[in-house]
Amino acid sequence: MWVTSSPTTILTPTAVALGNFDGVHQGHRQVIAPVLLDSDTGRDDRSHATVVTFHPHPQEFFTGQTRLLLTPLPEKAAQLSAIGVEQLVLLPFDQTLASLSPEQFVENVLLKQLRATKVSIGSDFCFGRQRSGTAETLQAIAAKHGIAVSIAPLKNLGADRISSSAIRQALQQGDMQRANQLLGRSYRLIGTVVQGQQLGRTIGFPTANLHLPPDKFLPCSGTYAVHVHCCDQGSEVDLSVVPKLPGVMNIGYRPTVNGTTQTIEVHLFDWSGDLYDQTLTVSLEAFLRSEQKFPSLDALKAQIQADCDAARLLL
Repeated sequence: MWVTSSPTTILTPTAVALGNFDGVHQGHRQVIAPVLLDSDTGRDDRSHATVVTFHPHPQEFFTGQTRLLLTPLPEKAAQLSAIGVEQLVLLPFDQTLASLSPEQFVENVLLKQLRATKVSIGSDFCFGRQRSGTAETLQAIAAKHGIAVSIAPLKNLGADRISSSAIRQALQQGDMQRANQLLGRSYRLIGTVVQGQQLGRTIGFPTANLHLPPDKFLPCSGTYAVHVHCCDQGSEVDLSVVPKLPGVMNIGYRPTVNGTTQTIEVHLFDWSGDLYDQTLTVSLEAFLRSEQKFPSLDALKAQIQADCDAARLLL
């Protein structure tokens, strides 16, 4: 998939799905689907199936605070590529872009830069100066230039509207079933194995310490049942061809051993080998328990064994 943030290197013409797409969840896929190349019918205009998003996130631009992401850029790109997106355009979100009126956005961005032949958006999409443009506004303005705009309805799953906010809330509550259902896949942590204090191996449970991108959104502290893919290529690899290993993962501060910094540690069942510097993709399948301080290492060891037994049954 071609990724660019420069107007001069965009592959045109484009069929555009427009939005932030953090998480690339089931609702996002509904927005993206209309611009994907139909393998049965093809597309006569030969436009490139393109996702256009904003970088940095507009909220980060306006607040000046780093926004933690469900899918940092490499992970987002891999997810989009996997569903058939040909191009990802990262519009640099700055004061110039933020100041454009809805009409100027259509003319300067969709027409001149992207040469868009069709556009797909969600029904809650807002754009232009002070978010003055709505999905219906975009549809009306684009129609004057011969650009068809499809508006995807806000998809619901049971009582839940599928949104990045709802997924974040579920992750903060340890509700992996709800988070994964809204995503349409298991939530993943992708990171590199780094040297830790090696305390786990002294009690019979060696762990791999995971270093994650600094802008990755973490679920609540605690212990999880996980599936792990070990590979050297991170988010770019096709996980369907990589063996899936069961295990448990802990996110927290290790209060029993007076830890002071947050760690992400993964213990693989029935595994021996060197994982240092390898990339692990950890799929969170179930939340087992919250982090707690135990009176002794023996008590901690007993609890970890219980966690492993519970995870084996779940997995």
